Amino acid sequence: MVDRAEEVAEAVRLARRAVELDRDDAIALSHGGYVLGYVGGELKNSAVCIDRALVLNPNLAAAWGLSSWVRACFGEPDRAVEHAAGAMRLSPLDPRLLAWQFCTGLAHFCAGRYDDAVEWAESSLRSQPNYASAMRVAAVGHALAGRLLEAQQMMARLCAFDPSLRLSSLAEVLPPFHRPDDRSRYIEGLRKAGLPD
Repeated sequence: MVDRAEEVAEAVRLARRAVELDRDDAIALSHGGYVLGYVGGELKNSAVCIDRALVLNPNLAAAWGLSSWVRACFGEPDRAVEHAAGAMRLSPLDPRLLAWQFCTGLAHFCAGRYDDAVEWAESSLRSQPNYASAMRVAAVGHALAGRLLEAQQMMARLCAFDPSLRLSSLAEVLPPFHRPDDRSRYIEGLRKAGLPD
């Protein structure tokens, strides 16, 4: 990004506009809602939009997958796992499958199931080896499960992909966790994995 604050504001403005234009368009609601949550940190608005999308079209795999991410961030990991599974069941060959695998890993992290978090994050990485979000979840999961060597190896891979990543700049990529414990465990896992200050 050239001007992070300006670009975030513009993304949020466009997402709001998308969901305002047609409150009955499940695709606009699910994707616009996701941007509100992911870019704008507006989890409640994100959940409202995506929940409406699911009511309008319960067969929209993308809405289930995006809902999984929101539910994980809200601290509803079991619901998040169910929603990701629904997305994968509805569209098992979808190119976004790797994102839903990541969301499942993130949900297991939030539940404290670190081995499952690693397994799902690594499934996502098999499809896209440079998926930074999945690398972070895998590193955190290994670290919090006590596998420091594996955590450090994943962190080395992540830092090679994104050399500018630091604990001090983590706010730019940190999921907007609703529960403070999820946020602190995630940061602690990255610290244990060797993310530089």
